[in-house]
Amino acid sequence: MKGMLSPSLMCADMLNLQSEIAALDNLGVDYVHLDFMDNKFVPNITLDVSLIKSVKSVLKNMKRDIHIMAYEPQQFFDKMDIGDSDIVSVHFEACNDVHSVISEIKSRGAKAFLAISPDTSADVLNNYLDEIDGVLVMTVYPGFAGQPIAEGSFDKIKQVRNIIDDSHKNLILEVDGHVSWDLCQKMRECGADLFVAGSSSVYCGKMDLETAVDMMMKLIK
Repeated sequence: MKGMLSPSLMCADMLNLQSEIAALDNLGVDYVHLDFMDNKFVPNITLDVSLIKSVKSVLKNMKRDIHIMAYEPQQFFDKMDIGDSDIVSVHFEACNDVHSVISEIKSRGAKAFLAISPDTSADVLNNYLDEIDGVLVMTVYPGFAGQPIAEGSFDKIKQVRNIIDDSHKNLILEVDGHVSWDLCQKMRECGADLFVAGSSSVYCGKMDLETAVDMMMKLIK
C-alpha cells in the first residue's frame, strides 16, 4: 500500500481555513485530518461539529479523515454528516460498546477506524479485526499538538502491523503524533500507511505549504 498523507487542519491557519483546504486539495493530498475533542475524554476543544460538516461541501479530491476524541462518539455523527468516503476514527478507551459504534459508522458508508492511545495494548484490536477498516495508532497522548513522540511508539506501530498482517485483512494503519521529517520514514518502515502531518512537519512554518507537502509525500511514498 502506498504511503498516504492526512494534514491536520487544527494546525493550519484558522483565519484562512477555506484557502488552506483548497491548497491541499490541489496538491494531490489524500485526506484532510479533522480533530474533534469534547473537553472530557481529552482536556481540550478544537474543531467544532459544524466546521467538520462544512468541510465536506468544499472538498474536490481529498476525503475527510475525522478523529473523534470524545466519549460516546456516535452522538456527533449526524452533526458531522458522516457518510460515504469518510474515515472516522473513534477511541477504544471512549466507547461503552465499541462494536455498536463501529457498526453505526459502517452503516453510514464510512470507513471505521479504531484509535488506541499510547498506554492501550495493541492486543485489544484482536476483538475488532473483522469489523474495522483501519487502526489509528496515537504516537502522542491525544489532546494537544506539539508533543514529543511517546515512548515505545515504534514498537507499537510494528506490533499493530504484525496483528494486521497476521489477520490477512486489508486494513490501513494510520499514525498520529509527532509525524516529523526525521521520524516519518521510520514510522513507514515500521508499517504505517497513512500519516497525520501537523506542527512537526507540514505546518512547521519553515516553508510554504506546497514545498512541505511535496517533501512529506516523498518521504512516506
